[in-house]
Amino acid sequence: MKLISWNIDSLNAALTSDSSRALLSRQVIDTLVGQDADIIAIQETKLSAKGPTKKHLEILNDYFPDYAIAWRSSVEPARKGYAGTMFLYKSSLEEPTITFPEINAPSTMDAEGRIITLEFDQYFVTQVYTPNAGDGLRRLDERQIWDEKYADYLVELDQQKPVLATGDYNVAHREIDLANPNSNHRSPGFTDEERQGFTNLLDRGFTDTFRYKHGDVPNIYSWWAQRSKTSKINNTGWRIDYWLTSNRIADKIIQSNMIDSGERQDHGPILLEIEL
Repeated sequence: MKLISWNIDSLNAALTSDSSRALLSRQVIDTLVGQDADIIAIQETKLSAKGPTKKHLEILNDYFPDYAIAWRSSVEPARKGYAGTMFLYKSSLEEPTITFPEINAPSTMDAEGRIITLEFDQYFVTQVYTPNAGDGLRRLDERQIWDEKYADYLVELDQQKPVLATGDYNVAHREIDLANPNSNHRSPGFTDEERQGFTNLLDRGFTDTFRYKHGDVPNIYSWWAQRSKTSKINNTGWRIDYWLTSNRIADKIIQSNMIDSGERQDHGPILLEIEL
C-alpha cells in the first residue's frame, strides 16, 4: 500500500485561487496524482461546516478519479473555516468504516474537525491535525491534554488491530528535527512539554516510520515557514508531519519519505509505503 499525507493549508485556495501560491499548490497536487497512492490524508482543509462544494468535488474528481472522499470540518462552537481534515481513498479498496472520533479534548478542539479514521478489515488508517500551542503558548496547557487524550485513542485502536497514523502533529520531536533547535526551545512545536507528549505517544507502542527507515539523517524537514522568504532556499525547516505505525508492523515498512514540494513553502507531503 502507498499512502500520502499533506497539510494543504486551505483546500479551496489550492483548488480555485489564481494566486502564485495556489499555482505552486497545484503543482504539488500534480505530483500527488503521479504517485497513484491508495490513500491520501489532507489536513487544514479550512472548509465550511458544509464541507467541499460541488465545484471542489468536481475538481477533486478531475485530479483523482475513482477515489472516494471522507471529510470533517470545523463546526460550532469552534471557529468557522478552521482546521478540518479529509481522506481520499481508492474506490477499489475494500469499503472502510469511517468514523469522526471525539476524544474528550478541552475547549472546542473536538469540534474543529481534527481526526478522521478509516477502519479496514485488517488495520486502521487514521489522520490528525494536532492543535498548535499558539502564539505565546496560550494553548499549551490544552495541547498537553490533547496529546494525552490522542495517545489514549491510538492505543484503543491498536488494541483492536494495527494502526497507521498520520498527520500534522505540530511538534518537532528531537533537535535533529528542526534546523535551529537552540533558539526555539520555547517556540510552539518545540517546547519540552510537546516533545515529551510525542515521546509518550511513541512509548505506548508506535513507531516514527521516517526515523525507523533512515535513522539520524539530518536536515530533512516537512515544513518551512512562509513568513521567511528564504526558509525553503536555506532549508531552515521543521519535521512536524509524520507517518506512525503500530510497533508490531514496523518491519513491514518499505519506505517513509518526504515528497518534494518544489518552491512551495509551508508543509510538504509525506509518503509511506508498507506491505499489508
